[in-house]
Amino acid sequence: MAASTLESAERLAGQIRQAASERCAVRIEGHNSKNFYGRPVEGRAISTLDHAGIIKHEPSELMIQARSGTPLADIEAALSEHGQFLAFEPPRFEGKGTLGGAVATGLSGPGRPFLGSVRDSILGVSLINGSGELLRFGGQVMKNVAGYDVSRFVTASLGTLGLITDVSLKVLPLPHSELTLVQEAPQAQAIERMTELCAKALPLFAACWIAGKMYFRFWGVAERLKQVAGFLGGDELTGSADWWSSLKNQQHGFFLRKGSLWRIAVPPSSAPMDLPGEWAIDWAGGQRWLWTDEDEQGIRSRAEQLGGHALLFRGADRHGQVFHPLQAPLLRLHRKLKQSMDPHGILNPGRMYEQI
Repeated sequence: MAASTLESAERLAGQIRQAASERCAVRIEGHNSKNFYGRPVEGRAISTLDHAGIIKHEPSELMIQARSGTPLADIEAALSEHGQFLAFEPPRFEGKGTLGGAVATGLSGPGRPFLGSVRDSILGVSLINGSGELLRFGGQVMKNVAGYDVSRFVTASLGTLGLITDVSLKVLPLPHSELTLVQEAPQAQAIERMTELCAKALPLFAACWIAGKMYFRFWGVAERLKQVAGFLGGDELTGSADWWSSLKNQQHGFFLRKGSLWRIAVPPSSAPMDLPGEWAIDWAGGQRWLWTDEDEQGIRSRAEQLGGHALLFRGADRHGQVFHPLQAPLLRLHRKLKQSMDPHGILNPGRMYEQI
């Protein structure tokens, strides 16, 4: 770490040590753009926003390292100058979001099945555990695997295992050209079509169905994309980059409503689920969004029957079971991990599960 980074991280560690000594719960915050996600947390707020800035960017090595409070917009701008981007396409709700929040929530954009998840991009991470200790896991290149699993399981832990101080990520070159084709289809046909195209040797990097239409995003050289358009047909979408951004950041009209929004993960080729409400499908069938007033037991039971799981993404009472319930053996593992990383149970207690 650079000296300024270490000093800034030490200030955060001091706050956590103080909270641990007082057995005071801590609520870790950045922009709060994802405050709706998970269960509510009561506790002393510790902000990462002053712990910001890019530490290192090595374009030739396809890696970047930045502090957790760094706005995603700053990271994306720096990468764009060198023709690069974050492969997991993190959403920026309300145009905001920090790197630490992106890793802590583990949310990925529409390219997830083709480009990998947040975990797949992480090279290393530094964090402060519940005892106020500064820890480092992983490295800055993919071949450095020391402690690599630890840096990955911190992803999507919602700050319950530690306050992330900085992250090293691999990045990818921006595509030469982009093409999005649009075709109308009912939901069942759309799932079949997405499954079919995913099995073909096509430069497909996103596929979704929303408001009765299928959208397929292709990346590559212009000549190849012309061939794809001629082969598949459909209407070419103008302003496609903005459209996919609106989907990723939930600014599309489908998401601009009130009620209970469920995020359901199932095997991509699964048939339409027999649940009432308004549907959208992303990740080529693997991620399904549902606005519904259906009972949560019915939703989760149906997801389990298909080998998947369901979580209450937005709306409704968030004091109950927001994430899909864990089986007893897995819950015991989560508790042991929590005890190891946060022995006093002060870090975002209950954000994921009431028992953790």
